[in-house]
Amino acid sequence: MMIQATKKVLAESLSSLERIVQARSSNPILTYLKLEATGAGLRLSGTNLELDLETSVAAQVSEEATVVVPAHLFSQIVRSLSSELVELELHGNELNIQGGGFKTKLQTGDLDAYPELSFPTHFDTVLDAREFSRALSSVRYAAATEAFQAVFRGIKLEMSEKRTRVVASDGFRLALHDFAGSSAEKSLILPARAVDELIKLLKDGEVHLTFAGSVLSLTTPRWKLNLKLLEGEFPDYERVIPREVKLSVRLSATQLREAVNRVAVLADKTANNRVEFQVSGSSLSLASEGDYGRAQDVLEVFQEGTEPALTLAFSAKYVTVALGPLEGEVLIQLSGSNTPALFKAAEDSGYSAVVVPLRV
Repeated sequence: MMIQATKKVLAESLSSLERIVQARSSNPILTYLKLEATGAGLRLSGTNLELDLETSVAAQVSEEATVVVPAHLFSQIVRSLSSELVELELHGNELNIQGGGFKTKLQTGDLDAYPELSFPTHFDTVLDAREFSRALSSVRYAAATEAFQAVFRGIKLEMSEKRTRVVASDGFRLALHDFAGSSAEKSLILPARAVDELIKLLKDGEVHLTFAGSVLSLTTPRWKLNLKLLEGEFPDYERVIPREVKLSVRLSATQLREAVNRVAVLADKTANNRVEFQVSGSSLSLASEGDYGRAQDVLEVFQEGTEPALTLAFSAKYVTVALGPLEGEVLIQLSGSNTPALFKAAEDSGYSAVVVPLRV
């Protein structure tokens, strides 16, 4: 078997697999990836038993063959080659790797011990890949890193003809993003780690989704991914979204983010980097206080509502992160001094965030 492939394309595919395949495992075969030489080119796949990934690379193949090789070592060798052409040749249980004047031999693994990976050939619905990636990226920050309920470490995906929505929450903040609907009626919870990979993999074009029990499969012309879904009931997040807006303000998202960062320099680090927001007379006053003094900044805003003034306090970090996906003007909707506040784009972009205030 002789395979010739372009180093750049092969290295890009290997970098995606490296993020999934473990460098160390109690089951050593899981540190390997599978190489399949076919008439259509080179197919690579790997798994950590939670995520399965298969990707294809254009290559010249002399004859069909399948081997498994140490994933991270093989990837490191390919990246280190000085030539733009990678040549692979199988001799028994050794894979010869050559590029330029460099040659090496890599011992192959036990193909029979490698997990059988299968990917669907049909799909249940289709989404715009770029929109899906943008939505996932905008809410990812709100998923919990630690929580007593595993569902908080995931992102909820709700699909209907009316809209597709992704939601994340750690109990103190909530982020959601709506975009075009799909042909499926489905509600799933994606593990945050799987979402991190999806954000990197999803580019242009369409992504096809297939539902099979506790597994979601996603397919594009370049790759296929199986991911195990989280089990459990996602909390009723809609009840924390403010419905009765007593006061709203509109201003530049960038100006607000920069002002919060300035004021937060003097905020008490042991008190959640507390920054007070006081809205009154078409101005937003930001203030913080700590061991080294007090900081204040005042911004002009467009204000409307039944309440002439309100004062709230937020964690500076929670506010700046919530503002991250926003461009242009931000609309802040308030229903009280101790109730959650809603941050969203003045011109609806599909994204909005709910931040729970600190006690005033």
